[in-house]
Amino acid sequence: MSAMFRRRSSRARTIALVAAAALSAPTLAHHSGAMFDYDRSVTLVGTVKQFQWTNPHCWIELSVPDKNGAVEEWSVEMGAPLQLYQGGWKPGSLKPGDEIQVVIRPNRDASVKAGLFVSAVGNDGRALGKQP
Repeated sequence: MSAMFRRRSSRARTIALVAAAALSAPTLAHHSGAMFDYDRSVTLVGTVKQFQWTNPHCWIELSVPDKNGAVEEWSVEMGAPLQLYQGGWKPGSLKPGDEIQVVIRPNRDASVKAGLFVSAVGNDGRALGKQP
């Protein structure tokens, strides 16, 4: 085997390893869904504070009045933008001030006002996104 061939082969292996490491970084950084209680559903009715169309997850920030009328801020985790787009969502699907009803799988730690998105209905009663 020539020295030049060994150098090219070694360089190709190095490039392949660096590429594999770079591509696997998002996978390693992704969290599990263990924080959500998949045995419970909670329905939130509130006002959209912000709709974040970002990777790796989209988010709905929702202002929800509690039983006493005090406003609680809830964070609703959704899928990736591509998943949402395929499900009928668009970056402008929600705007600050929109009144919506959202069903979530709540965080296991009840002190954390957050959950995993299940479905949503707009103020007009129509489902947001494509429903399964």
